[in-house]
Amino acid sequence: MKTKVAVVGSGNIGTDLMMKIIRTSDVLEIAALVGIEPSSDGLARARRLGVAAIDSGVDGLLAHPDFGQIQVVFDATSAAAHIANAERLSGTQVRLVDLTPAAIGPYVVPTVNLDSLLDAPNVNMVTCGGQATIPIVAAVSAVAPVRYAEIVASISSRSAGPGTRANIDEFTETTARAIEVVGGAERGKAIIILNPADPPLIMRDTVLCLINACDTDAVAASVHGMVARVQRYVPGYRLKHEVQFRRVGVDSFENDVLPSGARAERLMVSVFLEVEGAGHYLPPYAGNLDIMTSAALRVGERLATAVLA
Repeated sequence: MKTKVAVVGSGNIGTDLMMKIIRTSDVLEIAALVGIEPSSDGLARARRLGVAAIDSGVDGLLAHPDFGQIQVVFDATSAAAHIANAERLSGTQVRLVDLTPAAIGPYVVPTVNLDSLLDAPNVNMVTCGGQATIPIVAAVSAVAPVRYAEIVASISSRSAGPGTRANIDEFTETTARAIEVVGGAERGKAIIILNPADPPLIMRDTVLCLINACDTDAVAASVHGMVARVQRYVPGYRLKHEVQFRRVGVDSFENDVLPSGARAERLMVSVFLEVEGAGHYLPPYAGNLDIMTSAALRVGERLATAVLA
């Protein structure tokens, strides 16, 4: 028996997540898509697919006759909207999976820390850049302490909707913090680039990790193993090049970048990634949205399995 879920947010991310649940999940059943714009393409698509389309927001979801059967609610709105939605849903039976940068609940990255958060009432999916890069930081951190990690996420401007554009500051702050909290880096920094190229380019991510000298073969093996684990739920996630290592001196960095400690020669680990979307609702170049919805689906399925257990 499948677990009933609802998706709040009828934009690109919410609609893509609805399509993934319908097409690929053996665990979840979409009970409702919730929005505030009656004429949105997402709600129109839900109606055509026989999914309850609620255009009055979370209040409409709470009044829906099947709400009592819904176990998991995915919020694909905005950081500000999620704060209000979480308050409205507090005290109900639902578990919240937050796809916004609001970060009310703990950060979750499926391949890194999902199993430790199965009892959390509200988990945060960090950002698309975080879902793509934090597994790599964690993989490096598993072999050698990461003194500093910097990620650059380059996405097509066509795949950056109003919610993404409204949350650029939250993106950088949330991702940088999650690089430290989940990825294990002492210091973290995040940069996002909206690429206006036409035809659109798919998502590209660069991960730079500053570590002490160590077994580079072990670091590369850890990164390859992590990429394989992410590919289980994001098939279009892949390395563009082999993991690269470069010896750097402390003079290569500003004093406010390097953490305190012994100022010895270090290794810079460079990992270059590409994320191609599955094309369930959005074009394949929108890998930034695909990795977010794919990771959220993996979290929702794991939470549902834990609830049923």
